Amino acid sequence: MQDNDQPFEDPDAWRSRMPTSLNEQRHTRPADAGRKTHAGWGHRARLRKRLIEGDHDSLADYEVVEFLLFAAIERRDTKPLAKRLLEHFGSISALLNADPNELRRIYGVGDMVIGALKIALVASKHLAATELRQAPVLNNWKTLLNYLATDLNHLKRERARVLYLNGKLELIKDEHLSDGSISESAMHPREVIHRACNLGATALILVHNHPSGDPEPSQADIKLTNRIAEAGRLMDVTVVDHIIMSSSGHVSMKERGHI
Repeated sequence: MQDNDQPFEDPDAWRSRMPTSLNEQRHTRPADAGRKTHAGWGHRARLRKRLIEGDHDSLADYEVVEFLLFAAIERRDTKPLAKRLLEHFGSISALLNADPNELRRIYGVGDMVIGALKIALVASKHLAATELRQAPVLNNWKTLLNYLATDLNHLKRERARVLYLNGKLELIKDEHLSDGSISESAMHPREVIHRACNLGATALILVHNHPSGDPEPSQADIKLTNRIAEAGRLMDVTVVDHIIMSSSGHVSMKERGHI
């Protein structure tokens, strides 16, 4: 055990504390209601107050993770676990994107903790996707990159996505094509363009990641992009860009002159 931890409360222990009837629920209260029930009680209250009052920028990364853990760990000081998770994974983004099996290797992490972390990831993706749909994608470039980074930057294998756009370059659909090595079998030109026609899209942005950390396009990336762009021209579908994401940054193949 680390940080003088004690075993965490059984996630299902709340069931034994539930009232057995509505009458009991109305007329009884837990014996410890209104009292400080663990060492981190006051810290939780102060952290919650800062968050509610809008003091977001001053929150340290471990405090953000602490707050996420509040929902999963009812009566424990969550600071040691939050710090342990960040030390292991390196950043909030890497933590939220971590594989559940890897998370379970950290002492104190069970399904409830994993659920609390994953719902934060899902919420951030939904928020970014909503923002992307509010304006042309090219006018919202920073939001687009943040959105893609959340999904791609910490993956250990390649993932291909296509952002299908309408005539105003607004997002119609973000489609996950495949996981694994990116090749013509994963991004088949005919299928990518056929899907665009079915969706009524007139433009698209290709996206994939490089788990190696180097976002520079390979010759295979360039060749595949040109084949999709060529197929698109035959059907009046424009390949606006091919963005390669990595943990060290991104590359726009349009900016590099490859499209």
